[in-house]
Parts: sequence; C-alpha cells; structure tokens
Amino acid sequence: MTVTGSSSGQPQFIASTGGNRNFSNAPLIENSDTDQIVVPDTTGWKNLFAYVGPGFLVSIAYIDPGNFETDLQSGAQYKYELLWIILVASCAALLIQTMAANLGVVTGMHLAEHCKAEYSRVPNFILWVIAEIAIVACDIPEVIGTAFALNMLFNIPVWVGVLLTGFSTLILLALQQYGVRKLEFFIAFLVFTIAGCFMAELGYAKPVAKEVVAGLFVPKLQGHGATGLAISLLGAMVMPHNLFLHSALVLSRKIPRSVRGIKEACRFYMIESAFALTVAFLINISVISVSGAVCNSSNLSVEDQNSCQDLDLNKASFLLRNVLGKWSSKLFAIALLASGQSSTITGTYAGQYVMQGFLDLRLKSWIRNLLTRCLAIVPSLIVALIGGSAGAGELIIIASMILSFELPFALIPLLKFTSSKIKMGEHVNSISISAVTWIIGSLIMGINIYYLLTSFVKLLLHVHLKIVTKVFLGILGFSGVALYMGGIAYLVFRKNKKTTHILAFRTLEEQQVANEQGDISIYSLPREDIVSMQLPQKRSPAEID
Repeated sequence: MTVTGSSSGQPQFIASTGGNRNFSNAPLIENSDTDQIVVPDTTGWKNLFAYVGPGFLVSIAYIDPGNFETDLQSGAQYKYELLWIILVASCAALLIQTMAANLGVVTGMHLAEHCKAEYSRVPNFILWVIAEIAIVACDIPEVIGTAFALNMLFNIPVWVGVLLTGFSTLILLALQQYGVRKLEFFIAFLVFTIAGCFMAELGYAKPVAKEVVAGLFVPKLQGHGATGLAISLLGAMVMPHNLFLHSALVLSRKIPRSVRGIKEACRFYMIESAFALTVAFLINISVISVSGAVCNSSNLSVEDQNSCQDLDLNKASFLLRNVLGKWSSKLFAIALLASGQSSTITGTYAGQYVMQGFLDLRLKSWIRNLLTRCLAIVPSLIVALIGGSAGAGELIIIASMILSFELPFALIPLLKFTSSKIKMGEHVNSISISAVTWIIGSLIMGINIYYLLTSFVKLLLHVHLKIVTKVFLGILGFSGVALYMGGIAYLVFRKNKKTTHILAFRTLEEQQVANEQGDISIYSLPREDIVSMQLPQKRSPAEID
C-alpha cells in the first residue's frame, strides 16, 4: 500500500529537528494531509488497518507469471508430488518477510542501507550487482507472461508482445498519480478472479484429497527434473528482491516511538503478511492441483494431452474450460496480464530501493522501469524469436532458478542483521526463530549447490568434447561453484560491526537527550525519501506555470 501525497508543492513529510520540542505524543509529521498513514499511539486491533498494505504488495510477487508457469509444469509433470515445496516455501516466506519488515520497523533503515553500512566497498558492489540481476531475472517472467497474455487476447506474436511490454508498464506507472490504491485494487481483483476460477475448477477436476495431502506433507524429489523444478518453485516463491522491498515499504508508516509501539507494529505486520501469503499459498496450491488432476486424467483428448506434455502459460487456459467455457483463454489472459503488470510495479519499487540503498542514487520510476525492462526484454526477445512460446516458457523456469541461486546473498545478511543485538536490541530474533530460519536457509543453499554440481557433472559426462576441453571446463565450472560457496561463507561467518540506532525510546530522558543531540531525524517515520519513490506527486498548476 502506498501513500498518496499532497497536490501542493510542499514536501510530503516534514520532520522537525528543533531543540525544544517535547515529543511524548507529538507527531513527527507536520503536514495535515488526511491521506497520510499515521498509526495512532493507542492499543487495539483497529490499528491493524493502518498497517495493511506492504504485505499485500509483497504477496503479488508470489502469484506472478513465474509462479503460474512453475506451478503448471510441476502439476503436469509430477502431479501433486511437489506440493510440499509450496508449503515449505510459504512458511519460510512468512518468517523471512516478517524479519524483513521487523528490520525496517525497528531500525528505520531498509536492507540495502544496512548492507551499505555494514560491508566494505567491494562486497557491497557485488551484493548490489547480484540484487540487480535478481530484479532483472524477476522481470523476465513478467515480460513473457504479458507477451503470452497479448497473444491470447489479440493474436499478437509472442516476440511482438515482448517488445510491447516495454511500454505497457510505463503507462500503469503514469496512471498511479491518479490513485495508486484504486489501480492496485483493480489488478488484485483480476488476479483473485483467476484464482477463484482455479479453485472452482477443483470441483470439476476432483483431485484425490488423500494424494493432495500426501503431496503436501510427504517430501519427494524423484529424478533430476524434479530437483530442477523444486529449485524453480523455491525461486519463484521466495524472491531476493522481496526482502529489500518489504523492509523499505514498512518505512512509509509513522509508528509510535515507544517499545510498545514497535512491538505492535512488528506483530501487525506479521499478521498482515500471514493473511496475504496464505491467499498466495492457496492460489499456488489450486493451480498445481488443477494442473495435476487434469493433465493426469485418463479421459483427456489428444489435443489436451499434447498441451499437457509441453504445458506453458500460453496453453494453460484449457484447464479452465469447465468453468469459463469458450471465454477461458480471454479471461485467463486478462488475469495473466494484470498479474504481470502489478508484479512489475513492485519490481520497479524494489529496484529503486536497491539503487538508493547501495549507491545512494535515485532515478525516476519510469527511467528505472525502462532500464530494468530493457535488460529483461533482450533475452526474452531472443528466446521468443528462436524458440517460440515453448522456449519463452523454458526461460521463465531458468529465471526462477537464477532467483533461487541468488537468494542466499539477500537472505544471509537479513538473518545476520535481525539476529544481531547491536542492530535490533531487544527486538532481536529469538533463538528458535533464528534456528528455524538458518535451517531453511541451509536447505535452500544445499539444494542449489547439489543441483549445480550434479548438473555440471552430467553435462561434462554427456557432452562430446575433447578431454582437454572437458578438463578446462571442469576446472572453470568447479571454480565458479567454489566462488559461490566462498561468497556464502563470507556472509555467514563475518561478524556484524556496525551498531544501529533503535527507534524506540524507553524513557522521557532518552527522548530529551536525542532531542538535544539533534538525532530526531533517525526517529522520523515515515521516511520522506521512501514514500517519494513509491508515488509520483501531482504538480499543481502554479508549479507548471
């Protein structure tokens, strides 16, 4: 949820740094605009509505075209056997996203800013490059998904649709100034429409409940292809850029500065994230279940059997035929288009925060979107021209795998920061939460390394090259894996050195000391720079003249 700014030319948020200010209950936001999100300094469940927004924006990435593609393929190829990956990934996502939100709430800084403050120049540069690659890899499924949607709606060739995606999101970004919440609500409505269709299709597909439950709670990875799809599912569910995004989005609220206020904010953000991610979990489960039930049915037509053997987003509308009839492809395309465009908007925000945090550089939303979109269009266009829709669908799987490989380089800093008392104070992760998250992170890294090694060894064994060439490629490949593991080890074993100011004041004396020392700016939420990157301000006629 973003914050609508004033139409005047005045700054959206003004934080006083005066020396005589008594701020026991005084708001840090002087502007009286009624659209600003200010959490009252009271207790009660009604405060939950003030925190609703960031979790739902983040959850859009869990139901983007990349998720639909991997869900469809896992159901068609392995029926319900990979459902447990969605369950594990959803639980892990809730823990990880909650920690990202807590980091922003407690410290007033988002993840990219913490990385810049904690690490030296070279590791920071590498982490920034990896984060940018992750954002581009996330944008590739949105590009291809939008191109598929345009193909289903208007019979436009996929490669032409790829080119058109460079302009479609820019239009939506421009429309935000007329009411971003209405725009996001409309997009979410379309996405939930297709989710409802898949859930209704469950009634027609009639998946065996026992098999679905077994798929959810009995882990299986039968075959090398299943491992690759499992990595793709993880990459599509837990995305690196979401960690940067969530830790920054929570800075758009003005929360009470007391210890109680900080704890309440962390709790309500967790509740909001849990609800949003539960909806995303049900959508992904329904897509896999429908795909698995329909494609493994004994009474499929020959045409549908062929579609299931090479299932991608461009062929998936036949799954909804029982519910939507002849309109299945059109309505599926509309929801796919909405999913891709809404995901791209959140990706643009994440890119802004990453660039601002690591480089202290800010770009206008349309420039940032154009740069990311151009980098995503190039590989998408090449694959669409050479491999058609099938090749484009494979590129989505590859992009999701890249996201999984890059996840440790955002996840480990987050785990280290939120488990550090010098950064989080009394809001540090509990021992049990830290243990669970480190186990989850270790499993993700272990699966990634296993897949890299086995895939590379299999490639070397089956490729027809001279022995000298194989040896050279083997040295090069294993050196790359060793470098990957070395980077992870550096992040894991390096101790945190930078102390972060905690946003909560315990006593009035602490408030007065901070006031006298001119430290009020670090306690000023929401962050003006964060909010201004979310929503372009309307310009008044006086400014234009």
